[in-house]
Amino acid sequence: GRAVVPEVSLANNAGQVGLVDIATLVPDIALEIRYAGSDNFVGSPVDGYLAPKCLLLRPVAQALQRVESSLRQQHLRMKLFDCYGPVRAVRHFVRWAEDLADQRTKQHYYPHLDKRALLGDYIAPVSGHSRGATLDLTLLQCDANGAHCEPLDMGTDFDFFDPRANTGSPDITPMQRDNRERLRAAMSRQGFRNYPFEWWHYSFVPEPTPGLLYDVPVQ
Repeated sequence: GRAVVPEVSLANNAGQVGLVDIATLVPDIALEIRYAGSDNFVGSPVDGYLAPKCLLLRPVAQALQRVESSLRQQHLRMKLFDCYGPVRAVRHFVRWAEDLADQRTKQHYYPHLDKRALLGDYIAPVSGHSRGATLDLTLLQCDANGAHCEPLDMGTDFDFFDPRANTGSPDITPMQRDNRERLRAAMSRQGFRNYPFEWWHYSFVPEPTPGLLYDVPVQ
């Protein structure tokens, strides 16, 4: 059948469309919202990220709260890199990918790929992040008191555009593979499905609003 062309919501604030701040459900959630600063593959703050917050549609945020609760029973926590991202941010990513002269972040984010290869599998013109049901994250290992949490070794950094970031890559150690599987198992129990090209990328299934993209800023 014909692919559904998603509609862009004209709402101008998060509350109108049911996006909630995960910190209202998990006040001490670990956040490293990369696109609100310059430590990301674009090398600058991304359009639409006015604050380092994680917004998600309420059912997705509630499912993520359940994941975090189960992880804490195992002395683990999650750290979130990105959640909802507005349409204007995705347009910024595409403009960056098409600007072949800008190679500032190549060494750190895509050392083995030609920048022209990034559009498609890695940077899509329509992103699930704009539907409020997709997020990027990793796991933290904490001590017996749930403190002093450190990231688990997943084999690559977040947003590393390379086959080694594929969830099932054969080019990582058994420990790194086990860590990716711990993340996948914890997320899948609450209805999140991994994107096989990126170990950090998960979407809630079924999505609450599959045909609707949002462009309200993160603030």
